[in-house]
Amino acid sequence: MERGLNNRHVQFIAIGGTIGTGLFLGSGKSIALTGPSIIFVYIGVGIVMFLLMRAIGELMYRDPSQHTFINFITRYLGRGWGTFAGWSYWIVLVLIGMSEITAVSTYFITFFDTFGIDLSRSKWLIELCFLAALVAINLIAVKAFGEAEFWFSMIKITLICAMIATAVVMVVIGYHYDAVQITGHDGISPAGHAGLDNLLAGGGFQIAPNGWLSFLMSFQMVFFAYEMIEFVGVTVSETQNPRKVLPKAVNEIIVRVLIFYVGALVAIMCIVPWTTFTPNKDGSFASPFIMVFQYAGLNWAAALVFFVVITAASSALNSLLYSAGRHLYQLAAESDSPTFRRVGQVSNRKVPARAILLSAALILLSPVINAIPGVSGAFVLFASASSAVIIFIYILTMIAHRRYRCSADFIAEGFVMPAWRITNTIAIAFFAFVYCTLFLADDTRWPAVAGLVWLAVFGGYCLLHDRAHSRQSGRAGDSAAGDSAGDR
Repeated sequence: MERGLNNRHVQFIAIGGTIGTGLFLGSGKSIALTGPSIIFVYIGVGIVMFLLMRAIGELMYRDPSQHTFINFITRYLGRGWGTFAGWSYWIVLVLIGMSEITAVSTYFITFFDTFGIDLSRSKWLIELCFLAALVAINLIAVKAFGEAEFWFSMIKITLICAMIATAVVMVVIGYHYDAVQITGHDGISPAGHAGLDNLLAGGGFQIAPNGWLSFLMSFQMVFFAYEMIEFVGVTVSETQNPRKVLPKAVNEIIVRVLIFYVGALVAIMCIVPWTTFTPNKDGSFASPFIMVFQYAGLNWAAALVFFVVITAASSALNSLLYSAGRHLYQLAAESDSPTFRRVGQVSNRKVPARAILLSAALILLSPVINAIPGVSGAFVLFASASSAVIIFIYILTMIAHRRYRCSADFIAEGFVMPAWRITNTIAIAFFAFVYCTLFLADDTRWPAVAGLVWLAVFGGYCLLHDRAHSRQSGRAGDSAAGDSAGDR
C-alpha cells in the first residue's frame, strides 16, 4: 500500500475517531443518569482509553509496517487468539457499519423533515447513495480518504467550538431564556438562565445523585461513546513518517477529551440544568446541542445540528469502511485458502479494493435485514453484542502489550508507555469492570451474555484449531526428519 496520509490527515483522523454522534445526540441521556458528575466519568474513561492508545502506539511504533494492531495479538498471544481477534474485530466493524448506515439515512430524513420535506420513502436509496459515495472515496486512494476525514472532522469541531463559545457568551452576560418547545423533546422545556450555578443545581457534583446503579451504568454509556478511538492505530502503515506522527496523535488524545467532551458537557450544563434532561415517551432524549442553540434563540439549530450529525455518522461509516477493508485484507493475506487470498489483493491505486467492496456489500445488507421482522430482532442483538466483544479485543491488546514489554522485541528508546506494569493492569481491570456493568441494565444484559457465548464458542474453536494445526505441523516435521534420516 501507499503511505499517502500526512500529519494533518492523521491528526484529524484521530479527532474524528474520538468524536462520534453520541456526543451530539446521546450525551443528554448520560447527563440525566448522574448529573454533573458525568464529567468525572468522561475524564476517567478518557484516561483509560488514552492508556489503551499508548499501548497500541508503543506496539505500532516498534513495527509501523503492520496494517493493524490486531497483528500484535497474533505475534505475542499466538495464532489462535489472533484469529479470534482478527475475525471478531472485522465482524464488529461490519455490524457497526450496518448500524451507522441506518443512522445516516435516519438523520438525513430528520434533517430534511425540519424543512417540511418528507424523504422517508427513499430511505433505502439514501443508504445506497451514501455508501456508494464513501466506497468511491475509499477506492480512489488513501489520500482521498484522509481528505474526507479531515473535512468531516473540521465540521464537527466547528460545531462544538461554536456551541462552547455560545455558552460562554450566555454565561458572561447572564442570559435568561423563556420556556420553549425544543425540537425532539416532548412537552415544553422550562424557562431558566445561563450561569455556573446550574452546575450545582439538584445536588450539584454529588457523585451519584440518582443512585449508584445509575452511576455505574453511566460508565458503559461513556465507554461506548469512546469506542473506535483506536482507529488511528490502523492508519500507521499508510502514514508518512509514522514514528514522528503517531506519538503526537496519541499524546493529544487526552487534550481532545478535555476540550471536546468535557468542555462541551460543562458548557451544556451551564445553560441547561441537568435535571431538565428528561426522557421522551419512547425513551429518547433531545440533543443537548439543539437545546443550547434554541435557548439562545437560534430556531434553525435543529437543522444545523442534524447536518453535523450526518457528517459525524458519515465520518464513522467512512472510517469503518477503511478499517474493515484493511482488516479483511490482512485476514485474506494470512489465510491458507488460495480462493480467499484473492480478496487480499491491492489495486493499482494501492488500496485493498476487493476487501473494501466485500465489506461494503455486507454493510449494504442492513436495509434488507431491517425489513424482515424475524431477522431484525436477532440483528439488533448481534449488533449490540458487537460492542461487548470489542472489550475482549481491548483486553487481548493490553495482554499482548505486556508480552511485548517482557520480550526481546522491546526497544527502550521507542514510544514507551509510562509505568506500564501499573497502567496496563489498570486498563485491563477497567475493561473487565465495564463488561460487568453490562449486566446491570435490561437492554445490555443479553448482549453481554451473547458476547460471552461468542468468546467461548468462537474463541474456543480458534484455540482448538490452532492447537490441531500445530500438532499436524509437528507431525509433518517429524515425518520429514525421519525420511531424511532414512535417506542417509
